Amino acid sequence: MIYLLLIYEFFKIGLFSFGGGYATIPFLYNISETYGWYSVKELTHMIAIASITPGPVGINVATYAGLKTAGVLGSIVATIAEILPSFILVIIVSKLLKKYSENFCVKSLLETLKPISCALLISVGIELLKTELFNIKALILLSVLLLLSIKSKKDTIFYMVIAGVCGALIYLFNPL
Repeated sequence: MIYLLLIYEFFKIGLFSFGGGYATIPFLYNISETYGWYSVKELTHMIAIASITPGPVGINVATYAGLKTAGVLGSIVATIAEILPSFILVIIVSKLLKKYSENFCVKSLLETLKPISCALLISVGIELLKTELFNIKALILLSVLLLLSIKSKKDTIFYMVIAGVCGALIYLFNPL
């Protein structure tokens, strides 16, 4: 039964999350609240780990969430379930987009989806921030890296790697 739920939830995420990997966060938050497969704090850790590992964030989080929920088979099921809608849609859309790319309705739909995805991401971002709001070490790390990024203008990946290494070191010396 858990595998069917994983397929259902992650297929739904793959089908309805527009805007990249971070657009999956509202759905993942809802799964956390609905099923309790992982806590909101664990979700923040999943997102952080997925952000610094190679590959799309949404797929990495699906793999990690599936692993946390139902082991290795769960990670495979969740990952395939999330990828499958995109795979199917890309095949269909690639056939139709060339023909209808200048259509007013198609352009309007795509422009409407952008602010909707942003609003969903902001609302869940606020909820996730609440779970880490009183984590002094994380706030100090965020502040220092934010100031460094403003001052030195290095590539974003540089700061993500530093944040990942610092977060790992903090966790090693002070686990949850």
